[in-house]
Amino acid sequence: MFEVLAFVYENYGRGASFPEPRQLGRKLSAHGFDDEEIGEALHWLDGLSLAAQGLRPEDAELSASVPWEGSESAAAGLAQSGDALRVYCAAEQERLGAEGLGFIHFLEIADALPMRLREIVMDRAMAIPDEPVALEELKIIVLMVYWRTGTRPDALVLDELCRGTPDRIAH
Repeated sequence: MFEVLAFVYENYGRGASFPEPRQLGRKLSAHGFDDEEIGEALHWLDGLSLAAQGLRPEDAELSASVPWEGSESAAAGLAQSGDALRVYCAAEQERLGAEGLGFIHFLEIADALPMRLREIVMDRAMAIPDEPVALEELKIIVLMVYWRTGTRPDALVLDELCRGTPDRIAH
């Protein structure tokens, strides 16, 4: 499924118009992707669209005290102080492992993954049918969340998300 998502990002993530699901399915099939992979990816993308629905790019940068939607009372329930701590449940820990959770933490402390986007990333990671989610797969999830929410990551963060890490030499 991640090969399909990577293909979608490479072909539609840079401003190209995103086709309707049926048309996208046909295009993916024409490029040789398996029907099962296409179905899983389209279902996952539908969930991403629903999760990102109503989240404007500027919302991703707003304080956590602003509600996703709804009344002022919703803001009180969603407010997060600067010293708040996100506790990951056992299922999230198993799905992402120490490496994945560490990467999410890295993005948070680099101010590259606001709370709202982090929660969409977590939602989409938990929606992956296979366990656990590898770091490279998590990076694709983060890229897809940035793309579908209209958020532009910093160039260095984008570099980190797009490059493989095994033979990478720091310079």
